[in-house]
Amino acid sequence: MLWFDNEITFESSFITIVFFIVFGSIAFSLIKAIVTWSINNQSQTLTVPAKVVSKRTNIRGGTNNSAAYTSYFITFEERHGERQEFKVKGRDFGQLVEGDIGFITFQGTRFHTFERQKRESSD
Repeated sequence: MLWFDNEITFESSFITIVFFIVFGSIAFSLIKAIVTWSINNQSQTLTVPAKVVSKRTNIRGGTNNSAAYTSYFITFEERHGERQEFKVKGRDFGQLVEGDIGFITFQGTRFHTFERQKRESSD
């Protein structure tokens, strides 16, 4: 028997299919990220009045000996009622409170800043 056999076995077919699924998933994710980055770069940077309507976190990992990773998201509502959720840094997340009103600056799906307006005191 030769070391190279032309028979196609179930195992070799299965390994090939799994390889293409994994490689395809990685390639799809990479292409999607590059397209999003490119669209954001081509988008106009806008500053609009908005209100912070909700905040949420997404925690991944943290089991056994693995590290936990937290993603932070804030939903803003513009004056005409349109809502947009942006992924933000932890510092921005911690400084904003639901109900804050101000001006959000963003570019496509990329959050830049939120400048809070001072509220009038009711004293």
